[in-house]
Amino acid sequence: MQPEFDKPYFELLTSFVRREYQTAQCFPPAAAIFRAFDVCPFDKVKVVILGQDPYHDMGQANGLCFSVADGVRIPPSLENIYKELQRDLGLPMPSSGNLEHWAEQGVLLLNATLTVRAHQPGSHQNKGWEELTDAAVAALNQKREHIVYMLWGSYAQRKGQFIDRRRNLVLTAPHPSPLSAYRGFIGCGHFSEANNYLVKHGLSPIRW
Repeated sequence: MQPEFDKPYFELLTSFVRREYQTAQCFPPAAAIFRAFDVCPFDKVKVVILGQDPYHDMGQANGLCFSVADGVRIPPSLENIYKELQRDLGLPMPSSGNLEHWAEQGVLLLNATLTVRAHQPGSHQNKGWEELTDAAVAALNQKREHIVYMLWGSYAQRKGQFIDRRRNLVLTAPHPSPLSAYRGFIGCGHFSEANNYLVKHGLSPIRW
């Protein structure tokens, strides 16, 4: 990723984000903006899940897509993810929405946009974050193989359309939001399929 940090767009992006955090309430906390990369470094990635924006309500966003801090009410999309886990693998419904234990095992939980203004979804889109996160996915596609990409919803599917399907497993489904989860996300079987693929290629499965 280092070459990205030296490009003009990244300088503009960091200036914008710094100004936003100084003048408005933004999420996630500044120290957690790059948490997806911090917890799941490049050489440990086994699964990639792409989100769009961080959660924009108080205390929700923790730097990992779909994830919230311990003690925070589980958002509807994550609740549907848990329902599919329960259906697919027979796992009990978790009481916490914190997905850090996934990230620590090699699940890159990456939002396309890494910051947002409070209560204003999409407010930090088209400022440069998408270019940075596209570069991250492109780097994985070029230098790694046997990664499982879970692309839920049309936005994630567009963002991952260039992934080499001969060297990786690309799984697509509708978004787990309440608006679309029952149009094919529930029943997709992605979690068992991902683990079967990882084991087939000599990698340890994820403890979902």
